Amino acid sequence: MPPNPQDPQHPRDGSPAATLSLAEVEATARAAHAGQTDKAGRPYAEHLRAVAEGVRRRGGDDEQIAAAWLHDAVEDDALTEQWLDGAPLSRRTKDIVLALTKRPGEPPEAYAARILATPGARLVKEADLAHNADPARLAVLDGATRARLTEKYTRMRELLGRPERR
Repeated sequence: MPPNPQDPQHPRDGSPAATLSLAEVEATARAAHAGQTDKAGRPYAEHLRAVAEGVRRRGGDDEQIAAAWLHDAVEDDALTEQWLDGAPLSRRTKDIVLALTKRPGEPPEAYAARILATPGARLVKEADLAHNADPARLAVLDGATRARLTEKYTRMRELLGRPERR
């Protein structure tokens, strides 16, 4: 069972001993997204693992890797913003997760601006986009969905100052 952020053994003073380990963050994310699938019908935890590994491969630190595991948790209502606020995580990890949480009706430009304004968030979003835009993942989707998502991911890369790699 994932650690309970309300547990008094997990103080919120921000000290290193107070923060969840990456293994605990992974377990929390997996439990929060249990039963969820991606657009291709695959277990959602596979996407989270791929994004965390993408962050690691890009030279991300433990705070960014933790944010990668949790990057969709608040947006997908798997965990609440209140949980995140009280969770034994670094302020930077929480800020990255919040930056990556799309708000209803939010224009892509505002979303990208928040990511760019949050230290460490762009690298996590780049790993997320790389996995989302993986041709093997997109190939299993219907043509209309594939085209819509390809355009969406290309536009976000442009807004983040990272045009599509060819």
